[in-house]
Amino acid sequence: MDPALIAFGELVREPEIDLGRGALAIAAIEHPDLIADHEVKRLDELAARSAAAAIGDPLRALHRLREFLFEEEGFRGNRDEYYDPRNSCLNDVLDRRLGIPITLSVLTIEVGRRLGLAMEGIGLPGHFIVSVRVGEEAVLLDPFDAGSVVTHERAGDLVARALLRRVSLTAEHFAPVARRHILLRMLANLRSIYWQREDWQKALAVAERMVLVEPEAPALVRDRGTALVKLRQLQRGAADWERYLTRCPEAADAKTVRVQLRRLRQHLAALN
Repeated sequence: MDPALIAFGELVREPEIDLGRGALAIAAIEHPDLIADHEVKRLDELAARSAAAAIGDPLRALHRLREFLFEEEGFRGNRDEYYDPRNSCLNDVLDRRLGIPITLSVLTIEVGRRLGLAMEGIGLPGHFIVSVRVGEEAVLLDPFDAGSVVTHERAGDLVARALLRRVSLTAEHFAPVARRHILLRMLANLRSIYWQREDWQKALAVAERMVLVEPEAPALVRDRGTALVKLRQLQRGAADWERYLTRCPEAADAKTVRVQLRRLRQHLAALN
């Protein structure tokens, strides 16, 4: 097995996942020579240069961090090339000062964590923001929009813009999400990009990591099987499709997958 894949599996099995290193491990799909320790040091340096740690008041420290990251350092959302895979790579975000909501949120969370700020991710439908605990209150920030403060009403507007429809947001939508979920959502973004580009080698790398993050999700096994078939790794792909059908025999796409699997088995039999 690929050493990078083994390392990723070990990382996501930790009781407390290191979000920054997890994001960098995902970025290694696009950048195989990436040195995680170097990028982690850059996060350390950002936190130190912000000088927010010297401020005793958490709210003032938060506003100082916003000013530092989004005004002085110039981190911003890449609206012009949203689906560039570099937007999903934390090292590229550090290099280019450009990203999408989830990677800019990871950046903000990781720098804020180094400053002692209680930051967590909020996975709204179609958009990702950050929650910061200040006393008994939770302040919501949108790193994609220069760290602007988000009210619940504005959150509804952000979701409507992303999904092109209104959604009734509940308290559950504003609950912090686990780091495992954040990594899975980052991988899902890259999966969509590589799938559309038919870059099956990278699509497989993403699929393999998604299965490691969420091994109980049969649809991820199915998708890994599809990537394997596209790469002509037919036996392994067929095995994944069989696993999917065994676990989800009544799935909405089960009939389609059965037909594909039967044709694949016939093709393999003809080769022998």
